[in-house]
Amino acid sequence: MNRPETTGSRTAPDAVDAITAQWAQVRPDLETTAMAAFGRIYRISRAMSDRMEAAYAPFGIGLGEFDVVATLRRSGAPYTLPPRELSATLMLTSGGMTGRLDKLERAGLITRSPDPNDRRALRVTLTDTGIDVVDRAVAAGLAVQQEALRSLSPAQTAALNDLLRNLMTTAGP
Repeated sequence: MNRPETTGSRTAPDAVDAITAQWAQVRPDLETTAMAAFGRIYRISRAMSDRMEAAYAPFGIGLGEFDVVATLRRSGAPYTLPPRELSATLMLTSGGMTGRLDKLERAGLITRSPDPNDRRALRVTLTDTGIDVVDRAVAAGLAVQQEALRSLSPAQTAALNDLLRNLMTTAGP
């Protein structure tokens, strides 16, 4: 029977343990360790997405809009990128990017202007208001993430990051 995996301290069974226990009853031939790991990753991701949406809401943005303004902010001064590069970085279609840019432009967080090097292209630039919003939103989001990791020691957090980094190399982008 599958039991919760622990490292050092015993944890209480969770909803994923209940699911894998059910599978063990009806299909004892299955090895469900991978199911348990990805079930937890999925549930954590969903819960954290909801928390991050709540953290960004006071700034008038959601997760999708935060991704755009954060990408522009991380790019460094002058906080300008072509929409094509934003789409590629965020793995969005041009239609999905256009919707986000429209919303951010209406909110005064970005501007779109012709690319001085290519008359057929545009540049997206973070406004001063956009810089202020993203700086406050990233701090609020980090506080939520740090709170979620509070139950882990710094060594456990580092180990978790190492494990997830290794997993990402085989699982995807």
